[in-house]
Amino acid sequence: MTRFALIVVRHGETRFNKEKIIQGQGIDEPLSETGFKQAAAAGVFLNNVKFTHVFSSDLMRTKQTVHGILEKSKVCKDLTVKYDSRLRERKYGVAEGRALSELRAMAKAAGEECPMFTPPGGETLDQVKMRGKDFFDILCQLILQEAGQNEQFSQGAPSNCLETSLAEIFPLGKTCASESNADSGAPGLAASVLVVSHGAYMKSLFNYFLTDLKCSLPSTLNKSEFMSVSPNTGISLFIINFEKGREVKPAIQCVCMYLQDHLNGGTETR
Repeated sequence: MTRFALIVVRHGETRFNKEKIIQGQGIDEPLSETGFKQAAAAGVFLNNVKFTHVFSSDLMRTKQTVHGILEKSKVCKDLTVKYDSRLRERKYGVAEGRALSELRAMAKAAGEECPMFTPPGGETLDQVKMRGKDFFDILCQLILQEAGQNEQFSQGAPSNCLETSLAEIFPLGKTCASESNADSGAPGLAASVLVVSHGAYMKSLFNYFLTDLKCSLPSTLNKSEFMSVSPNTGISLFIINFEKGREVKPAIQCVCMYLQDHLNGGTETR
């Protein structure tokens, strides 16, 4: 059995987020002052988490966010970020740079509703989903390959360390094996992966987890909340579990969604 943690964070706020203007891929806005503060706050919140891999969309707002997070890290500040275009926001074609209200009007004129409506030159929801599936499949292959290579050298300590650093700030409960029962055969974590991406893309990826991979949810979370759009720098944690020797879909457990404990005011988390 191979298990790894996947932490997905939405980028910090941009001026266009606040003004409700569609950015997609073509409008490469930097973070606003608030966005930089959000990224730094997320970094402080995650500063003791030992990440083994870091991936980010190659757009400016995600690059600046992941840099802000790692800059505050106490344990992996120098970790190399792998920028991947498959993590980019949904492409909105002619609607990019226009108000969200205009996109909704375009959809209504076409007899459709957002987000199912695809503007001219934009990506369909299915195309976005396939990008997410492709990235996730490659990530799982990478972790499984590395876990197989490292198995003969592993003594349990590194994986327990990964787990302990997560348990300090996330409600892991029984999703992970504690150090005390590490000898019982329950495996530790093979990796701890940070991904920084975008609202519509993350919604699509999480829908794939829920619908196709039958992701299990915490009792405090309902499906409608799961399918909402993440707030800026909302933090979500999943445990990905592969049964040893089985070429099947992984079991995915959602630990928490869109955590916002790092933002001022202690806003509601779910």
